[in-house]
Amino acid sequence: MNRTEKESFVSDLRERVRNAPVVYLTDFTGLDVKSITQLRRSLKASGAEYVVVKNRLAKLAFDETELPNIFEDLTGPTGVVLGYDDAVAPAKTLTDFAKEHNSKPTFKLGILDQKVLHPEQIDRLAKLPSRDVLLAQLAGLLEAPLAQLAAALEGKLQEMAGLLDALKEERSQAGG
Repeated sequence: MNRTEKESFVSDLRERVRNAPVVYLTDFTGLDVKSITQLRRSLKASGAEYVVVKNRLAKLAFDETELPNIFEDLTGPTGVVLGYDDAVAPAKTLTDFAKEHNSKPTFKLGILDQKVLHPEQIDRLAKLPSRDVLLAQLAGLLEAPLAQLAAALEGKLQEMAGLLDALKEERSQAGG
């Protein structure tokens, strides 16, 4: 890679990092090209991408962003996961992939909402349900009280209708 290509790569990576709500740094030691290609496909399906990058170029890309200083963690082989849709899906995908491939890749750290996440925090994040499942659970929680209210009101309306029928019957008997 010549100087111009490196500058273009750093600029492109910097822009992708700025557009990604979540960034995970991984150590991919022990993974072959076939495994990394499989990991890239899995991450793409979860709305993320995996970029293998030299630490020096990663430092240059991260340097001009608003992200916390993570330079001390840029050692050894580094793969950068850029999550565009949500924070849980890429973490879950990486964790599941690592279970199938002798715990590789390993998390170095993550960045979510300008805050550094340690590997333990990322593991907890990976155990959360997906965004769609959480939204469905929230919708269910919001719908349950409304359904109960509607049932209670319907019961009262039926009771009122019964009372009106009884009153009508009583008046027709009294008048007739």
